[in-house]
Amino acid sequence: MPDTAQTDQTAELRFACGVITEEAAALEKMAAGLDASFTRAVELIVACADRGGTVLVSGLGKSGHVGAKISATLASLGIPSYNVHPTEAFHGDLGRFTKADTVICISFSGETDEVVNLAAVLRQDNLPIIAITGARSVAGKAPSSLERLATVTLGLGVSREAGDGFVAPTSSTTATMALGDALALAAARRRRFTSEDFARRHPGGALGEMLRPITEVLRCVAGRNLPCIPDAVSVGQALRLAAESGRRPGAMMLVHPDTGALTGIFTDGDLRRLILRDPGELTRPVSEVMTRRPRTLPHTALVNDAVKMVREHRQDEIPVVDDAGKPVGILDVQDLIAMRLVRD
Repeated sequence: MPDTAQTDQTAELRFACGVITEEAAALEKMAAGLDASFTRAVELIVACADRGGTVLVSGLGKSGHVGAKISATLASLGIPSYNVHPTEAFHGDLGRFTKADTVICISFSGETDEVVNLAAVLRQDNLPIIAITGARSVAGKAPSSLERLATVTLGLGVSREAGDGFVAPTSSTTATMALGDALALAAARRRRFTSEDFARRHPGGALGEMLRPITEVLRCVAGRNLPCIPDAVSVGQALRLAAESGRRPGAMMLVHPDTGALTGIFTDGDLRRLILRDPGELTRPVSEVMTRRPRTLPHTALVNDAVKMVREHRQDEIPVVDDAGKPVGILDVQDLIAMRLVRD
């Protein structure tokens, strides 16, 4: 007899894959249909932010939840934004709207009473309105109430929801969120919003740590507690010079004796392998046994760059250098582990 539990599990996985596949197809269809209306919407958002206005986002039900996410994304990218409930707007929140603002109204049908009523009031005040609906009107079909009030309308192009007959919003909400992300990112790109700008708005948590300048997290700094050792000395001499600084990282920074530029590193692992092979090799010039031209990061890098290097190259010690190639410091993977940015 067939295993009923296994059969049910297989059917469930097939159903789940179908939902995700249908939503992915909806996104592809929407992307293929983007046109000048999208560019016009981006222009309205950018103009609003440039004149000191706020992008207010409003929708009801699931559209309202998605709108809150779109608003949060805009704000994180340097575009002031609030999410406004369309019903509460008529009970005091209309005071949030100013003549410098732009509004994004979300309604899949384009006929949601609360959203349409809000748009009608704002239209009287000549506020630009970006409508996001299931579809824009086509020849021979009357536009929705929201589309008639909007400055520009973006259609999702979603004809059915994923889920094999379920009526819950699935493909439509996914498409709305993706379209909101595209609007926010395109507007931020148009305004030349940088990673540094993003970092200033995300000082907390793991995301904030990832966006910190790498120089802010260096514990071992050249000229302070990290000696830069000439690569002409022997391994034994290099070890003695390194010991003079007290606590040391897991690698020595070796430099050209004349220019001071980084020429290599010598790690604890290198030392262990050297001694196991032949303790007499401590008398050899360290330049002969060091790792030449190690991967480095510039002093302008972010912590995120160091995390990428550790993950891609399994590098435990990361030298940080200035524009002239001289050591600024060294970052140990244990520092990143302590910050919970990589795992041991």
